[in-house]
Amino acid sequence: MAGHSHWAGIKHKKGKADKLRSKIFSKLSKEITVAAKLGEKDPAMNPRLRSAIQAARSANVPKDNIERAIDKSSMNANLNYENLRYEGFGPQKIAVIVETLTDNKNRTASNIRTIFQKAGGSLGTQGSASHNFNQVGVIKIKRQEISDEKIFELATEAGADECISEDDIHEVQCVVNEIYNVKKILEKQIDNFISTEIEWIPINRVEVSKEQKENLIEFFETLEENDDVQNIFSNLKMDIN
Repeated sequence: MAGHSHWAGIKHKKGKADKLRSKIFSKLSKEITVAAKLGEKDPAMNPRLRSAIQAARSANVPKDNIERAIDKSSMNANLNYENLRYEGFGPQKIAVIVETLTDNKNRTASNIRTIFQKAGGSLGTQGSASHNFNQVGVIKIKRQEISDEKIFELATEAGADECISEDDIHEVQCVVNEIYNVKKILEKQIDNFISTEIEWIPINRVEVSKEQKENLIEFFETLEENDDVQNIFSNLKMDIN
């Protein structure tokens, strides 16, 4: 759930570790259920499911939770989730993209709109905020899994556009529709992945004052607490210091 284009690691410093962990488990489980419902139940034959399970394992989601999420895709035949994207501007006119996974788009749209309005922001139409971002396939791996040199070689072989190694993470970036092809080559030498996602990376980041940033963090947290919200991206310049 973290990354340079999300609202980053600041949320981990807010004293809500248990609540955050529960929310991450819930969102990862929902993604597993949807991936299993849309394709094969066998992760070897379903790259989206395989990636969702790998992300869940990386986040220490218990095996029983993962199995229940897969089973849920068969048990609830009438349960249909939709991936919906909302775009708008939060406090200080910061561009925001909110990705949701919902079984009731009217409820979700109403809730997201209310959160934006209460924060002094506004929802826009699709394209209103996303022109401030590039959409990129992003694969994240713990740095201890493979050396900087080896991951660079592997990413080049896979046809990735970018390979960044910093802090504790390797990040491989590629064209969106090539993400699972690139991932397949990385899997030849890597077993554990933090995440495999389509991310919105800001073209330019906006700086605000410390006080304004606190207001924005509160806004992001309120969005994050909504059960339908899967990912949040913004062009706010973040740091975790």
